[in-house]
Amino acid sequence: MAPTSTPQTPFGRVLTAMVTPFTADGALDLDGAQRLAAHLVDAGNDGLIVNGTTGESPTTSDAEKSNLVRAIVEAVGDRAHVVAGVGTNDTRHSIELARQAQQAGAHGLLTVTPYYNKPPQEGLLRHFTAIADATELPVMLYDIPGRSGVPINTETIVRLAEHPRIVANKDAKGDLGRASWTIARSGLPWYSGDDMLNLPLLSVGAVGFVSVVGHVVAPELRAMLDAYVSGDVHKATEIHQKLLPVFTGMFRTQGVITTKAALALQGLPGGPLRLPLVELTPDETAQLKIDLAAGGVQL
Repeated sequence: MAPTSTPQTPFGRVLTAMVTPFTADGALDLDGAQRLAAHLVDAGNDGLIVNGTTGESPTTSDAEKSNLVRAIVEAVGDRAHVVAGVGTNDTRHSIELARQAQQAGAHGLLTVTPYYNKPPQEGLLRHFTAIADATELPVMLYDIPGRSGVPINTETIVRLAEHPRIVANKDAKGDLGRASWTIARSGLPWYSGDDMLNLPLLSVGAVGFVSVVGHVVAPELRAMLDAYVSGDVHKATEIHQKLLPVFTGMFRTQGVITTKAALALQGLPGGPLRLPLVELTPDETAQLKIDLAAGGVQL
C-alpha cells in the first residue's frame, strides 16, 4: 500500500534523491540499499527517488534498476513514496523503464529532460507525454538544463500539466522568476531540485524538496519546511542559514561523490562509485568534514 498523498503534495514533501549502494567489488548492494532507505525515512523523508542521477543511473543496468526499486519498495514502500527515475534521451527506452518500474512496485516516475540530443520543445512535449501514457503511475517532470542542455519552457510545462498523470515538476533550473510564472500558470505542484534554493522556492509556491543533502540533514529540512508552512519564516530562515555550509560543501564537486563520502563518514551504506565518478581525495574529504561540521552534522 502506497503512502497517502494529496493533489497538492503528490509525492510527499521531503524526498531524498538516494544514492545506489554498491559492494566493495562494485556490485549492487541491495541489503545496504534497504538499510539506507530505512534510515532516510526514519530521519524524516516521506519520499525517495531511486535510480536518479544521484543513484548513478547512467552506470546501472536495467535489471539493476528494477531490482533496486523492488528492494526499496519492500523496505519502506508502506512509509514513503518510492519514485523511480526512468528518464533517458531515448523515448522508447524510457517507456520500457517506466513499465519496468511499475511492475517493480514504484509509486511514481521521475522523468528528466532528454540530454545530449537537444530536442526542440515539441520533442519534449511528445517525449514526456509518451512516458505518461505508458503506465498508470503519476509522473514528476525533471527540468535541469545544466545537465540536459535544454530547458522545459514555460509554455511546454503548461501544456504538459494538462495530462492527468503529469502531476509535479522538479525544478533545477535556478530561475526563481521563471519558476514563479510557471507555478502560477501551470498549477503543477513544484519541488525544489536545488538544495541552496529550497527555501526561496517555497516562497514562490513550491510544496517540497527533492534533495541530495537530505542524506545527512533530513530532520533539518523537515523542520525548515514545517516552520515555513506554519508561518514561522524567521525560524525557517535561521535553519536555511545554518545549513549553508552543508549546501555548499556537498556540491564542491559532483554530488554523488560527496554524498557517498559523507555516508561513509557516518558509517552508513554507500560503497564505492562506478567510473567515470571517482572518490574524493584526502584533502577534499578533510574539507567535507569541515563543511558538514560547520552545518551541525555529527560525524
